[in-house]
Amino acid sequence: MQKKLSTDPYKGVRDFYPEDMRVQNYIFSIWRKVAEQFGYVEYSASLLEYSDLYKSKGNDEIINEQTYSFTDRGGREVTLRPEMTPTLARMVAAKRKSLKFPLRWYSVPNVFRYERPQRGRRREHWQLNCDLVGIAGIEAEAEIISLAYAIMKAFGAKESDFVIKINNRIAMETALLAKGVLKKDIHALFRQWDKGGIPVGEKIEWASAIEQLLQSLKDKGILNAQFDANIVRGFDYYTGMVFEVFDTHADNRRSLFGGGRYDNLLEIFGVEPVPTVGFGMGDITILDFLETHSLPLS
Repeated sequence: MQKKLSTDPYKGVRDFYPEDMRVQNYIFSIWRKVAEQFGYVEYSASLLEYSDLYKSKGNDEIINEQTYSFTDRGGREVTLRPEMTPTLARMVAAKRKSLKFPLRWYSVPNVFRYERPQRGRRREHWQLNCDLVGIAGIEAEAEIISLAYAIMKAFGAKESDFVIKINNRIAMETALLAKGVLKKDIHALFRQWDKGGIPVGEKIEWASAIEQLLQSLKDKGILNAQFDANIVRGFDYYTGMVFEVFDTHADNRRSLFGGGRYDNLLEIFGVEPVPTVGFGMGDITILDFLETHSLPLS
């Protein structure tokens, strides 16, 4: 007899029945509303990219172990996008001469990573990406963090419900070089720290590198931002400030989303770099946050 097909979705992805779509559309509506209030405009792209886009400057673990990559019928190696930032860089590089900077762009793509499904993680999710392209100063960093903060508040979160932890990879690198760490070893060390935190014996205080940013955020009324030397972020393309937003609830004390500055990503296309700062906010972790804090879902 013919084997019956399973009614289960592929492991790590979700079906969206009408009641699920209602919640998903609510999340998307808050994302779009606040981003557009800050002057950001929406863009999009195909979820299929050439694999070389991710191999050129990313995270080896994600590239080698977590991407859905295959060879198409024309012999081209392609990948379902694991994140949106390289696509943004490709699009900006393609039309950089006709674009009017600074750019304030956002998108809500679905992204794919082959990782172990668990709370807050699936193999497919949707993600708000907001990027400010063309401003090198801390005013861009303050703006992008202010946008992230405003989104959390728009969902009904109180300032005590979450904390914004900030670090600076350039300051970290400078301090490590001064201690005698070789430059070629620094990115591997960052990835190690991203997984397990900075060992106590290696921890170096370089908070002065972000004091001005923290003060700028305070001037904007954002009082739940703080320096944290353990915030590293896993991708090698970050070139300065990095941040993550954490839930403070005892039942969900985890990172919700994050981002940072990446000024050199366009170099992989052989063009002049453009300063950029941005973040990505996933729908699954935000839904967990809303449920944990009994916040509205529509």
